[in-house]
Amino acid sequence: MSLTDAVLLIFIVLMLLYAMYDEFGMNLLKGKTLLKVQLKRSNRLDCLIFVGLLAILIYRNVTTQGAPLTTYLLISLALVAVYISYIRWPKLLFKSQGFFYANAFIEYSRIRAMNLSEDGILVIDLEQRRLLIQVTKLDDLERIYHFLVENQ
Repeated sequence: MSLTDAVLLIFIVLMLLYAMYDEFGMNLLKGKTLLKVQLKRSNRLDCLIFVGLLAILIYRNVTTQGAPLTTYLLISLALVAVYISYIRWPKLLFKSQGFFYANAFIEYSRIRAMNLSEDGILVIDLEQRRLLIQVTKLDDLERIYHFLVENQ
């Protein structure tokens, strides 16, 4: 196994660990999930560019008769990237003490203000940061509002 193959394998394992944490780990952390809301996907173009570059590397490796293991690892990396960007849905998980947004736990006590923009984006102001939350269904904004009113 070459250094390139080892690095590819490390990135594949890290991306798979991230995907498992995102899908299963956040549900288990910080208590029971009280509300789960799907968010709009972003960075689709970035993934398309990344997979395109991987396709170029795969083509180059095949035409120069490179190691088959490298080809398989590049294909695996492309498949994991497609899963993370196109198949899995980003989500907002509300727990009793806070919520998970972008894989980070934010306690309710950190919220300074909440506003709703005209185009259906929920804006949550924290101490030093502003979260822009885009839900897939506008009805989910009402569910979030009722959840926060009932539990805070």
